[in-house]
Amino acid sequence: MKRSLWFVALCLLCSAAAAKSKTRHVFLVTIDGLRWQEVFRGADATLMTADKMGGGGVPNGDLVALRTDFLADTPEERRKKLMPFFRGVAVPAGQAFGNRDAGSAASVLNAERVSYPGYNELLTGAAGPLITSNAPVPNRNVTVLESLNGRPAFAGRVAAAGAWNVFAPILNVGRSRLPLFVTLQHSAPGSVSSRIAELERLMDDIPPITNAESFDAFAYYAAVDRCDTRPPRVFPLGLGEPDEWAHARRYDRYLYSIQRCDRFIRQLWEKTQAKPEYRDTTSIVLTSDHGRGVTPEDWTSHGEKVARSEKTWIAVIGPDTRAWGERKNAPVVHQAQVAATVAALLGEDFVAAFPAAAAPLGNVLPAG
Repeated sequence: MKRSLWFVALCLLCSAAAAKSKTRHVFLVTIDGLRWQEVFRGADATLMTADKMGGGGVPNGDLVALRTDFLADTPEERRKKLMPFFRGVAVPAGQAFGNRDAGSAASVLNAERVSYPGYNELLTGAAGPLITSNAPVPNRNVTVLESLNGRPAFAGRVAAAGAWNVFAPILNVGRSRLPLFVTLQHSAPGSVSSRIAELERLMDDIPPITNAESFDAFAYYAAVDRCDTRPPRVFPLGLGEPDEWAHARRYDRYLYSIQRCDRFIRQLWEKTQAKPEYRDTTSIVLTSDHGRGVTPEDWTSHGEKVARSEKTWIAVIGPDTRAWGERKNAPVVHQAQVAATVAALLGEDFVAAFPAAAAPLGNVLPAG
């Protein structure tokens, strides 16, 4: 009898060990306004037009080069041309949700389908009824980043960088005290590294895309600096050019910015795998804050009045995520599940602390 009980206990211990997360670092990379259609189908030939009112707005002289760079005979070839790392490494080695052509759907829960409500949802695990626009008001809700930073194992090891300066109120840096690099910031002398100081000077000299957003390269290199100087355990990187170029109806710049985001993600992954501290202990969660319209007229837009702009996508790669690739005929997943997924990959239970938060994406977590 004692031997049987000992055996059962041993099995339970082995099961618990098997379920223990190997992930000690998570990078959450968001690509603002990137449609699931480009992620899973590649470039859309019908938007490679010069029409500035109901098309792609591509200058006539650039159409031949654009088609050469992104079109191909098969959807798989088109996808690899647009996002070679995502298609060639991240998807085969991890899991990707949101290809509605394959019976996999991902959606936001918030009704607004714009950025601040979207980021709040994916960072707090629930749609915020008080957050209904992009107005830069401090977020009353606690994000998974602030929650983790308040735990001893993560204190001082959570930071962020974003191309959109509204990330400051989204993360409520006044309350959370999270270190954040954003567009057109000006740090006190001596308070940041020499590389960040140089990036800030360059942002002053290179005109931003809008008053609130600079080019994604600034946020990416701020992330690189953080990895080199004060390696974080949790780091969200908010890339935003695809959304800006889509709003400007420039399908050519939209595509090239997506390709550049894919390169940044590849470089970030390669950097983590080259550093002993990060190698085989790092997961990357990839997603967007909202979808977009699907017609030649409304692909530039999103929001509660734009049909199908709630449709989005999520992907995860890391040591705990089984390599099931592109999910097919899968249950619907929601953007709100990202927050608890980030925590669960690190062995933390976000839902226990915030019961209103959506459950994590179970299949990307350590097998129990």
